[in-house]
Amino acid sequence: MGRVTLQTVADAVGVSRMTVSNAFSRPDQLSATLRARILDAAADLGYAGPDPTARALARRSTGAVGVVLTDSLGEAFRDPAASAFFGALAEELAPAGLTVSLIPAQGVGGHLHARDLPVDAAIVYACAGETEAVDWLARRRLPLVFVDQTPLPGSPGVVLDDAGGGRLAAEHLVALGHRDVAVLTMDPTRTSPGWRTAPLAANPNHVARERTGGAVAALEAAGLTPRVYDVVDNHTGDVEAGVHDLLAGADVPTGVICFSDLMGASLVRAAQATGRSVPRDLSVVGFDDSFLARSVTPPLTTLRQDFVAKGRAAARALADAMARARGDDGPGAPRTVVVPVELVVRESTGPAPR
Repeated sequence: MGRVTLQTVADAVGVSRMTVSNAFSRPDQLSATLRARILDAAADLGYAGPDPTARALARRSTGAVGVVLTDSLGEAFRDPAASAFFGALAEELAPAGLTVSLIPAQGVGGHLHARDLPVDAAIVYACAGETEAVDWLARRRLPLVFVDQTPLPGSPGVVLDDAGGGRLAAEHLVALGHRDVAVLTMDPTRTSPGWRTAPLAANPNHVARERTGGAVAALEAAGLTPRVYDVVDNHTGDVEAGVHDLLAGADVPTGVICFSDLMGASLVRAAQATGRSVPRDLSVVGFDDSFLARSVTPPLTTLRQDFVAKGRAAARALADAMARARGDDGPGAPRTVVVPVELVVRESTGPAPR
C-alpha cells in the first residue's frame, strides 16, 4: 500500500474527506459511533491523523499558548504555588484544545524561545520588570495576559488580593496581642538577607511589594512599628539562610508574617531548632495554603489562594484576549481580575508571650 492519507481513510469508510478531518480535529461535529468507525479504520490503515504542522499552517494557529516564567523551569516546578497554578491553568485550557508551552523569561543558551516558539498567545507569570521574553512577545503582537504582576497597557491581568492578605495576617496577630511583628519577604535586588531600610516601593517584585505593603499598613494603623526582613528570593537556600540569620539576632519578634508557606515552614523548623516553641514563643503566618502549610508541626496559619479560580480567570482572560485579536464581537475591554484570599487559622499562631 502507498502513502495513507486523509482521502484513503475517507474512501475506506465511505465518507467525505472533511468528515475524516473532523473526526480528528472537531469531534463535536460527529456522532460518537461515526467517529469511532473512522478512528478504527484509520488505525487499521496505519494513519495517525493530519500533519500537525500542515494543519497549523492552514488554520494560521498553533493551538498552543506560552507561559513565561521568571524562574528557571526547574525552580518554577519546585514552587508549590506556581505548580498548582500551572495545573489549574492547563486543565482550564485543555477543553479548548490548547496546549501549554513553558518559556523562560530570559533566553537560555543564546536562544530566545519567545521569539522562535510557535504560540498563539501567552501568559506572563510573576516576572519582575522587563524581560527578553515579554519584549519579544509584545513585538510579535501576540495577546498577553499578566498574572501576579501589573499588566502592560492594553493587556488584561489576574492578581490575588495580596495587599488584603497581608492586612488579614497583621490584624490576626494584633488581635492575639502581638506588639512586635515582623514581615519576612523577598527582594530580588538584594545580595544578602537583612532588615529592610529602603522604601517598599523599591522592591520590583509585585507580589512581595503588595503582601508586605498590606501588612505594614495594617500594623501602622494599629499603632505599631513594623519591621521588614528581606531574603533574596523565595528559594529554599535563600530562605533557610535568611530565617537562621533572623532568629540569630538579639531582637527577635514575637510574630512573623511570611511571604509564602515555604518561608513560614522554614521559619517554624528553624525556630524549633533553636529551642523556641511555636506558637508559645513565636507565632508564624504563611501565605498560599500550599501543601507546605500542613507539612510542619504545628501546621501553618496561612492565607489561602484559590488556585482553581486563579487558573480559570487566567484562561478566560486569555480566551477573551485572543478573541479581541481576531476581531470577534463580545469580549469587552481588557481588565484586571482580583482573586480574593482567605485567612486560615491553624496552630502556628497564638497569644503573644507575656
